[in-house]
Amino acid sequence: MRSGNPALNANTFDQFHEMSSADSTQMTIRGTANKTMILLGLAIGTACLTWSQVAQGNMASAMPWMIGGAISGFVLALIISFKADWAPVLAPLYALAEGLFLGGISAVIDAQYPGVALQAIGLTFGTMFTLLIAYQSGLIRATENFKLGVFAATGGIALVYLTSIVLGFFGMSVPLIHSAGPWGIAFSAFVVVIAAMNLVLDFDFIEQAAKNGAPKSAEWYGAFGLMVTLVWLYIEILRLLAKLNSRD
Repeated sequence: MRSGNPALNANTFDQFHEMSSADSTQMTIRGTANKTMILLGLAIGTACLTWSQVAQGNMASAMPWMIGGAISGFVLALIISFKADWAPVLAPLYALAEGLFLGGISAVIDAQYPGVALQAIGLTFGTMFTLLIAYQSGLIRATENFKLGVFAATGGIALVYLTSIVLGFFGMSVPLIHSAGPWGIAFSAFVVVIAAMNLVLDFDFIEQAAKNGAPKSAEWYGAFGLMVTLVWLYIEILRLLAKLNSRD
């Protein structure tokens, strides 16, 4: 199995096999969906905290929470990616941390372009449910060529972002990423599409893991993988909407 999401790879659920004897029940798609909803609820809860601080003009108070959430979320994601069996404990912490960052950054952008945060939320979940229906109906199939293409595109995007970060240390930037011009918007739209396609790979990966008898505890890792993709998709949609609104 292959997924463009770095949190989900062919060896991920192998880490749970040693726990199978102690875990009498098996992973299910419904169970993974329920745990995904729990993670989303936790993220929304902490997002409301930083959102309200920014909305009330307390940017100085919100900033430490936002930065701390971003760093903590990144570190926790790395740990879970290498220690999948820790997901039942760390995935909720990841959701709480990401919520702190997302709530603050959403409020900042929404203050500049009123309404974009709500639009981004609607588009993110609308995309997820649309792709889920398309996947379940067979309209979209995660073939090997499809997986390879999305995996390669995801890696290319990661390389562009990494290059931008490195150049930033030297006072330079990649205009393609930040520009609100036609090419900048086209790039953001492309990234949104690739992020959305990663959801299809995640659906397929979780389905195959459930069919292959992964233990119940693996549901938390599957939910974490979906959260990683949803966070990425939401941020990219928010960036795209901000670029579009800045041209008005």
